[in-house]
This record gives sequence, C-alpha cells and structure tokens, in this order.
Amino acid sequence: MRVILQRSKRASVTVDGTVTGEISSGYVLLVGVTHEDTKEDAEYCARKIAQMRLFEDEEGKMNRSIYDNGGDVLSISQFTLYGNIRKGRRPSFVEAARPDHAEPLWHYFNEVLRNEGLKVEEGVFGAMMDVELVNDGPVTMIVESK
Repeated sequence: MRVILQRSKRASVTVDGTVTGEISSGYVLLVGVTHEDTKEDAEYCARKIAQMRLFEDEEGKMNRSIYDNGGDVLSISQFTLYGNIRKGRRPSFVEAARPDHAEPLWHYFNEVLRNEGLKVEEGVFGAMMDVELVNDGPVTMIVESK
C-alpha cells in the first residue's frame, strides 16, 4: 500500500457536482493499493499516519499530531500511484490492484483510521473526482507498507 499524505488547511472532493468529502485542517490522503496488499498493510499505514507528528508546536518543530491539532482526514483512492512510466510514453497500471481487491481494502484502511479516533471523509472509489486542497507548508509524506 502506498499513501501520499499532504497536510492541508482545507480540502474537498467533488463528484458530478456533488461534494462527497470536505475537511478543514488535517490530512489529504491519496491511497494506492497493489495486488499483494492485505489488511495488515492497511493497518500498518493507517496507524502510522494516525501517530505521525506533522504539525508545528510553539517552537515551530513538528511535534504535534493530528489529534493535537484537531484535524480530520480526506481519503481518496488513487490507483495511479502504482503507475509505471519507465517504458514508453503511456503509463502501465499492472501493479495497481484490481477494483475487487482495492476497494474493500481502501474502505478497511479508512475504518482503521476511524477506529484510531479520526474523522474520515472520503472520495468515491473509481470515480472521476475534482480534488481541491490548500496545502499547508507544504508538507507531503509518502507512507508505504512494504
């Protein structure tokens, strides 16, 4: 599992003109699933993200967690994170998991985040989405289970 985490001041995802998820301060997560990923991979990534300290304290050091900051999560499925562009001009997505494997694992990942005490808003799996965010920092991290 591969997650691109972006700290944001506000973010939303819209599908067909309808906002499906919206947060103020927190994390925008772009979540990619590959064939070998399991529930253990989802649990590892979710718990790692929940425990990260990416918000500044009074001294400007990243010592505060999303809990300390009162932030929320916007989780968006993103199969293109496993796109391979080494050959040719068009990406290959053979490393991305098929929807019947990826979608339940993405939902499980979101549930683990919720069980960790976070409010999680979601995009729509497999949909064309308009994602808007105001990146805070910018702070961007890559979290991988393998």
